[in-house]
Amino acid sequence: MSAYFHLRAVPPPALRNSTNWLRRLFDDDRDAVRHRVDRHREEVLDGRYPDHQLLYADAPPLSRESGPGAPVVLGGRPLYAGPRQPPFLVLTPAQTSRVAAFLAAADFEELWRPARAALLPRYGGPAEESRTRASFASAHHDLTAFYTTTARHGDAVVKWLLT
Repeated sequence: MSAYFHLRAVPPPALRNSTNWLRRLFDDDRDAVRHRVDRHREEVLDGRYPDHQLLYADAPPLSRESGPGAPVVLGGRPLYAGPRQPPFLVLTPAQTSRVAAFLAAADFEELWRPARAALLPRYGGPAEESRTRASFASAHHDLTAFYTTTARHGDAVVKWLLT
């Protein structure tokens, strides 16, 4: 089974600062996850999630207070699950709202242009540009929907790399 990066919306009253609780949060079967993804309460990026991060890492902030777009994929307060496990990453509801605002205002073409040179060689070069661009545009759309819905509900986001 390949690794994937899992993002999940969590209502603030339910959120616990316990790695055991957070592990259980991600102990669902694939059908349950798929159902929540369809409702934009959860999002999953495949093992290429660091490549998705390239779209947002150098994006300018909307304002001085909102910070860069980097929290879209890898941002959040780390909670370490163990010495050989990736940390959980937690975004507060306020941070989630800032990411949602950033994504809603972002123009995919402006994100794609600077990341294009780094991404195309990894996905078949210029011959595969339309397919590669479409894949990243689709993930951007899904992340925008996830964060927008999550922010509208006032929820936090918990992220974890699952293998």
